[in-house]
Amino acid sequence: MIEIKDLLLKFQNLLSLGEAQKDTIRSVISEAIGVQIKSEDITIKNGTIYLNIKPVYKNEILLKKEKIFNKLEELLGKKSPQGFR
Repeated sequence: MIEIKDLLLKFQNLLSLGEAQKDTIRSVISEAIGVQIKSEDITIKNGTIYLNIKPVYKNEILLKKEKIFNKLEELLGKKSPQGFR
């Protein structure tokens, strides 16, 4: 029988993994375009990064998309997201 504390521990590990991913994405994007993005403005769903930022910054990210994804793949490996929205 699985105890509730074991299930909660699994969810806690998943949440901390998501936050670590967001921090990595935030730092890579900040390094690439020179603009700080808040972790709250980043959402990851089904391998796609959703950014709640100004369109000007999104355009800059799209211009440097290949560089950003190469760095993310280097840092996150198989768990790196595959697209932006």
